[in-house]
Amino acid sequence: MFERFTHSARETVVRATTEAKQLHQSPVGTEHVLLALLADPDWAPAAALKAGGVDAAYVRAEILRRAGQGTEPGGAPAADPEAEDAAALKAIGIDLDAVRRAIEQTFGPGALRLPRDTEPKRRGFMSRFYGSGHTPFSDRAKKVLELSLREALRLKHNFIAREHLMLGLLRDGRGPAVQILTDAHVDLARLRSDLTESLTHRAA
Repeated sequence: MFERFTHSARETVVRATTEAKQLHQSPVGTEHVLLALLADPDWAPAAALKAGGVDAAYVRAEILRRAGQGTEPGGAPAADPEAEDAAALKAIGIDLDAVRRAIEQTFGPGALRLPRDTEPKRRGFMSRFYGSGHTPFSDRAKKVLELSLREALRLKHNFIAREHLMLGLLRDGRGPAVQILTDAHVDLARLRSDLTESLTHRAA
């Protein structure tokens, strides 16, 4: 699924993780995805929401007001890097066990194991990608990523853009992101219509 994301959509997913870390919050929730989406004030939907008083600063303040500073990094028990990798990859449609089996069928059993004296210190793939202390996505945030794919399929698009991510948030309908938008009196039906229209013109 992740390979369908546009560059800006991938940046949004990474930024959501960064925003959660900066707020010392875990896991990454739908509210952090919304915050990441609004980080670019030149993106048309973000500009429209800003005109109504909803921008990144507003969402960040709402996240802090609703949840406080959260848990400092390191306050929770360390996760198993291998399990963390498998969960992170599964969230973007990659079955780690299936990849391992395919490699071992081609190159033989144990092909992925390094000699003991050259084996690096265990560290999760996503930790290496995002930096130390990988912050996982909440189940609802993962669901939003899945729903963004469904929105792309509904519109017969072979890509997932930021607009699809926002549509995924709206389609979920119950997460903190939607609560923030609802409490700010954003017309969700109008927003959904505008996003769909924007995508239709983009794909034309």
